Amino acid sequence: MGENKIVDLIQRYDVAAPRYTSYPTVPCWDGQGWNSDNWNHHVRSRFAVSSSQGISLYIHLPFCESLCTYCGCNTRITKNHGVEEPYIDTVLAEWKLYRNCLGVDEIPIAELHLGGGTPTFFSPHQLRRLVEGLLAGSKVIAGASFSFEAHPANTTVDHLQTLFDVGFKRLSLGIQDFDPEVQRLINRRQTDADVRRVMEDARRIGYTSINFDLIYGLPLQSPKTVRETMTKALAMRPDRISFYSYAHVPWMRPGQRHYTEADLPTGSAKLELYHLGKRMIGQAGYRDVGMDHFALPEDPLCLAADGGSLHRNFMGYTDRYTPLLIGLGVSAISDSWTAFAQNAKSVEAYQALVREGKLPVFKGHVLTDIDLQIRKHILNIMCRGFTLLDMPSAQAAKTIRRLTPLLEDGLAIWDGTAIRATKTGFSFLRNICMAFDERLHNKQQSKPLFSKAV
Repeated sequence: MGENKIVDLIQRYDVAAPRYTSYPTVPCWDGQGWNSDNWNHHVRSRFAVSSSQGISLYIHLPFCESLCTYCGCNTRITKNHGVEEPYIDTVLAEWKLYRNCLGVDEIPIAELHLGGGTPTFFSPHQLRRLVEGLLAGSKVIAGASFSFEAHPANTTVDHLQTLFDVGFKRLSLGIQDFDPEVQRLINRRQTDADVRRVMEDARRIGYTSINFDLIYGLPLQSPKTVRETMTKALAMRPDRISFYSYAHVPWMRPGQRHYTEADLPTGSAKLELYHLGKRMIGQAGYRDVGMDHFALPEDPLCLAADGGSLHRNFMGYTDRYTPLLIGLGVSAISDSWTAFAQNAKSVEAYQALVREGKLPVFKGHVLTDIDLQIRKHILNIMCRGFTLLDMPSAQAAKTIRRLTPLLEDGLAIWDGTAIRATKTGFSFLRNICMAFDERLHNKQQSKPLFSKAV
């Protein structure tokens, strides 16, 4: 496909679009039939029929010493490390509430992920206390995956050793870009020496999977800065690379007003950065996995993609499907497959609810039969690039109508049975998913809620 055609596609399809870590997406939750007691019922029911597969635990650790201005996560900025102990006490108390809800002596754990914020804000001692508290009375199933997010500039060998000793073998390093001027604007400072130090310590200790998070579309990025960043990153040979689009949502994240839209590469300039980075990643021997994720051929993500078990949830792409995901901590989201729940968004409100002996959920959504059907198709597109269109004829016709422009532009193929993304279409998976998204099309937005699709 020619460059002029690509530029035209970018201009037409670079619209506000969900990232589809769930369906329905959080802004489209309607709350009908949902309350905390109802949520307890969904958790217990899902666990009862699928406990043999184990559950996933996501722990949100929100604290950071400084604000990364590009960040869209729920964070609390402080240099006061006295917040560590009471916060972990609250997370463990919340976990006890869920253990009481599930009502079994031994809970099987298949996945455990520490996200943030900055998990390495916490001391190794506090992280050990957290993990040991979560695992007490639980059973870690064979092949379980424990991972955490780390800031290269503050991750110590003690962090790495302590978490390894309690079962962690994977870590994800938030790098974003190595260029000093880009780092200055996004207030995310770490050197390639910092990253190399953490990499070498982790490999020596025994970590088997290391991911680099890199972003394209950041302020002041250019082909030169992306090329230099990617050269440095690839020389360190991480097992996985997440190379994803910067989400510019200053109406939701005021920190992003530290720079202006004039500082951002857009349209064909932004796509050039993506193509450059993706080409370099491919030439280094990495394979595409889902959307904007890449891994070495022997990595479990690639093996899962080959075997059809690749999954996507609120933690991103994962090499396994677990029917029940429980999110602990402020703003964490849980998923019972048939319902979602989100925790209170402020640390104070979250801690107050747990002190009262209540699950700290404040909103959620119960999926309808149509929701579940659409969720299946969106997951198939996001994880496999295709789906069999087994839905009622009227719904299928509506979906195909919405897909028609993408079909005509060569981004997807419809053979009468299945919809499949083309090679070019893999850069537009979010647009393809939007054709299935009934709630998005039915919801009238007074202001944009999502980042651009490309």
